[in-house]
Amino acid sequence: MKVYKVKVNGKVYEVELESVSENEGKIEASKAEAPKAAPSANQAPAEGVVVKAPMQGTILKVNVEVGSQVKKGQCIAILEAMKLENEIVATADGVVKQVLVAKGQSVNNQQPLIVIG
Repeated sequence: MKVYKVKVNGKVYEVELESVSENEGKIEASKAEAPKAAPSANQAPAEGVVVKAPMQGTILKVNVEVGSQVKKGQCIAILEAMKLENEIVATADGVVKQVLVAKGQSVNNQQPLIVIG
């Protein structure tokens, strides 16, 4: 065992390292949750109020599903852009007619996300 001191952001840590022999082997990484495909990626938005992405980013969470009752100003999705989480809110009262995105999906600026009728 060898003990090393490492300084990270001004703080000193002691690290012990063990010498090991070289062996050929496999490293298996745990699989991350794969993003789901958009439920209706090729489908045009239904009639109603279309809530669009205010900027390009990745959908972290969708808080509604088809048939959900929403109020104007209610958070319906979370969009991550530039390491910031942005709440996407309903722009009108109504019932969710379509959810055009899924968790983990990348979206473009002004892309339709959810249709409220």
